[in-house]
Amino acid sequence: MLVSHILKSKGSEGVVTVQPGLSVAEAAEVLSQRKIGALVISRDGKTMGGIISERDIVREIGRRGPGCLNDTVDSIMTARVVTCGRADQTDAVLQKMTDGRFRHIPVVDGGQLVGLISIGDVVKARLSELSMEKDALEGMIKGY
Repeated sequence: MLVSHILKSKGSEGVVTVQPGLSVAEAAEVLSQRKIGALVISRDGKTMGGIISERDIVREIGRRGPGCLNDTVDSIMTARVVTCGRADQTDAVLQKMTDGRFRHIPVVDGGQLVGLISIGDVVKARLSELSMEKDALEGMIKGY
C-alpha cells in the first residue's frame, strides 16, 4: 500500500502547523485540543522547520521540569526530520518509524508539506490490507 492511500483515507484536514516562536505550553494546549500527537513547526504552513510531539514535551519536562513550558517550540523540536513521500510503500515507512523510534512522519511532495501520518495510521492501513488479502485467499480456496 502507498502513503497516498493513507492520506486519502484521512481526509483533507491538512497538517496542523505552528509558528516557531510558540511556547511549549501553547503547543501542548494545541495537541490536547486537537487530540493529536505531533505538530509541524513551520513559518508558512508549507515548509518544515521541525516537528514536536507530545513525547518530546514529556521528556523535556522530565529532564528539566515544568519551566521548559515557557520555552519556544523551536528550542526543543526535532530539526532534522525524517520524511516520506506519497509514493512510498507503507512497509518502508513503518520500517523508518521503527528504526528511528518515532510515531509521526511528515509527507513531503516537491519540497512541500502535504500530510502527516502516524504509526497508528500505517498499522491500520496494513491491517486493512492483510484483511483484504485474507478474504481474497479464502475466496480462492472456497471457489467464490
